[in-house]
Amino acid sequence: MLNSVYKDAILNRDKILSVLKGPKFESILQKARDNWIEYQPKKHEAVIAGIDSSFNNTKFQGIELWAATAVSVKSDGEILADLHDSGLGSDIDISRIASKMEIDACQKSIDEVDLVLMDGSLHSQFMTRQSTLDSLVVKTMKKKNNVFFIAKTSNTKKQFEGLGSLAGDIFYYNHVTKAPGFSKLFIEKKYGHDKTIASTFVRLTESTPIIKLEFLGADHPENEIKSLLNQLYKNSVGGYPYALKLAHNNCKISDKELSKMVSLLGLSNEIGSREVLG
Repeated sequence: MLNSVYKDAILNRDKILSVLKGPKFESILQKARDNWIEYQPKKHEAVIAGIDSSFNNTKFQGIELWAATAVSVKSDGEILADLHDSGLGSDIDISRIASKMEIDACQKSIDEVDLVLMDGSLHSQFMTRQSTLDSLVVKTMKKKNNVFFIAKTSNTKKQFEGLGSLAGDIFYYNHVTKAPGFSKLFIEKKYGHDKTIASTFVRLTESTPIIKLEFLGADHPENEIKSLLNQLYKNSVGGYPYALKLAHNNCKISDKELSKMVSLLGLSNEIGSREVLG
């Protein structure tokens, strides 16, 4: 069965991939070329902290064991914040707990480093969170204006939607250039004036993956973006900030680790469940 699926996919490769392009593909590519500003970053010393969070849960017999962590770590490996929480319950909004931890870790880091890099998107903070948490994010980012969000993947389709784009914005930038640089700033005000998000797609090194960089507020001139790229370039590996790699590695909660928690807490014996982690 699978062999037939693979064979059909190979035979119809051009037809399948043509969906990505659409009738205005070349027009979109030209727009992407016009938006791209080539710039070779220069190494500039900066102390950088990367922040990431992780959460996991398992459910059995109507009870949920959950755990969440957030970590802030400098490029040299120094841990600035190591936050964690766990518990038993039901209908727990673990993602909100993890987001609050990220903000707490950020607050503990702002005065200790030149740049604070938050893993992910500022959009995710504003889309589903309560207004109190939104206000805390804005207040934290405005304290020293040294907090930025970085995403190594992006599914946004805003920049070329007027031309009928089918793929994400990052797809078209990856098609038109392999050179280092950044795209013209894109401004979104859908969350309100005080929550304006400015974003740019950037490549730090020739032929490395493009990443998305998000700022709070609309006023970010090219010189500011270039200065930021210079600082990131000095502290990146394979085109991605090393501090964020360290943060991800330090905070991840795997199924195996959650299983250890079940065992350490004696939940299997306590509840007599045959379905724990099943």
